[in-house]
Amino acid sequence: MKNHRNTLFVEDAEILAHQAFEGDQYILRVHAPKIARHAQPGSFAHITCHPLRPMRRPISIMRSMPREGEVEFLYKALGEGTALLAKRKAGERLSILGPVGKPFRLHHEHPRPLLIGGGVGMPPMVFLADAIHQHQPDFSPLMILGSEVPFPFTPRPSEFLLPGIPADVIATMPLMEEWNIPCRLASTQDYAGCFEGYVTDLARLWLDTLNTGQLAEVEVFACGPHPMLEAVAGLAREYELPCQVSLEEFMACAVGGCAGCVVEVQNENGLQMKRVCVDGPVFDARDVFA
Repeated sequence: MKNHRNTLFVEDAEILAHQAFEGDQYILRVHAPKIARHAQPGSFAHITCHPLRPMRRPISIMRSMPREGEVEFLYKALGEGTALLAKRKAGERLSILGPVGKPFRLHHEHPRPLLIGGGVGMPPMVFLADAIHQHQPDFSPLMILGSEVPFPFTPRPSEFLLPGIPADVIATMPLMEEWNIPCRLASTQDYAGCFEGYVTDLARLWLDTLNTGQLAEVEVFACGPHPMLEAVAGLAREYELPCQVSLEEFMACAVGGCAGCVVEVQNENGLQMKRVCVDGPVFDARDVFA
């Protein structure tokens, strides 16, 4: 807990909106001003889904709006806890612990961030894109999102033309267009306007159009299923790009006490066991996927 002193809060948060989408996906917006004020891209919250299920569930933060004191989450109802959370309605209250974890870090020497999100790994990428939109106007990001169920938003044609991307791959997340951030969608489900294949295949098409100087400006950020992260790490290694990944693990306490979310990390000190909750969830891809 010492590492979280004055930055970790438990809030009795009011549910402001709770919207359901296909594929058992939900967007939850709550009033939690302390968490909203301190959250950073990559942070997550530990949420008590229902009074009858005291064990909290970790859910990534998708948007933080400090002025409004609001926080937004995207999650998928996969087990008992999140299934109960999905039934909660606007006006009800949730106990939320957060913000938890080490965030993504942008670097000025890499002003071409490539953001890759898959499934419920999309929220941290949206949060990071928001930070770029608000604080890094000189950056030139590209976001690639993948899903095997319908996206939790209505895709629309993008106004951005991107080198290497097929002309018929035009679907984007509307919010990214509002933020002036190029974005493309990928899936193997033959969704209209989406790239037919994996996010890494689509990223490769774009990377192959960059010259040596442009590649040197790229840093990759990713969150999603483990196989996707492993593929993204391999792609970054192939192109000699720095890469940060956000890991998802089951956890009980989320403050480093139970060590139930440890992963193997290989760095200059050799093989170590690191806790995803407080040592992560963001890690250098080279340490996790050697």
